[in-house]
Amino acid sequence: MILYDQSIPASIEEFGVQIPVRDSRVIKTFQALLDDPQLKARQAHWHVPKIAEQLRREDLLRAHSEEYVQRLYSAGLEQEIISTFELIDEEGKYNRYDPDSAIRPLTDLFDRLLKKAAGSVQAARLALQHGFCFSFTGGAHHAQHNYGNGFCLLNDIIIACRKLQAEGLVRQVWVIDVDAHKGDGTAALAEHDSSIRTLSIHMAKGWPLDGPEKLADGSLNPSFIRSDIDIPIESGEESLYLDRLRMGLDTLEEVGRADLAIVVCGADPYEGDELPSAALLKLSLEQMFERDRLLYDWLAARDIPAAFLMAGGYGDKVWRVYSQFLLWVLHKRFVAA
Repeated sequence: MILYDQSIPASIEEFGVQIPVRDSRVIKTFQALLDDPQLKARQAHWHVPKIAEQLRREDLLRAHSEEYVQRLYSAGLEQEIISTFELIDEEGKYNRYDPDSAIRPLTDLFDRLLKKAAGSVQAARLALQHGFCFSFTGGAHHAQHNYGNGFCLLNDIIIACRKLQAEGLVRQVWVIDVDAHKGDGTAALAEHDSSIRTLSIHMAKGWPLDGPEKLADGSLNPSFIRSDIDIPIESGEESLYLDRLRMGLDTLEEVGRADLAIVVCGADPYEGDELPSAALLKLSLEQMFERDRLLYDWLAARDIPAAFLMAGGYGDKVWRVYSQFLLWVLHKRFVAA
């Protein structure tokens, strides 16, 4: 299944935010699917066109602190968005932000991000029903317990895990994170939760691992909290990526079978991605295709329902990463069958 609500743009430029999340990554990906005559004829079978799920404050509290959630529902919301998206630098200057170009107030962004987070819950439900779902939203893996970080205001991954667990639909969940950046928020939120096992394969250096390991109060920087399985990849080690991912998946399986896997399927390891902070990992388009097929086949062979979230992907070329995988998956599920 493909969860794609066309009323939700990928770009956030209408808020004055100039981060290179382009509408092309969803529009061109979806168009590539419709350009395939066999898939077009079966669209009603694989396309879920609306995010119908809704999240309440109590759902956000499954991942975030009462204090943080209160700030999101108060006059402090704008400052939380500015901090999360790094819109003002240390000198007080605008960073990738032009409020004069905004056609909507920055605070309106919260409603969109809340709906995107709801999409991750819905994608997980669809995965449980159909075995597989790919959501065109979600994967905000940097959001921490008490603050947003790295363009991630709400950790939709942990929210989805715990909401479905609270409803008795799943017990054990795996989070498999193949975004370019370490899934630090997810690792920190699940650190003492044995019902959520985390694997992250990511750049060995660079953001978010380029900050201090200790905070000013002497406590550990949450970005350095380990996932259950961390697989750091140095620049120049791209040829080792797939083998190391396979080994990590096999190690993950040793803890026992999961009821659901959530795959944070970022396209930013792709060499054509335009985000500077993802530039230390450069996989080819072919390697990205192998990565995604490996994940799908490995989970399908174990009959583990899988919700894939679009996660990070920046610039005008990343749609190719998503479309090549989804064309393959949909043919496998709806044409070849």
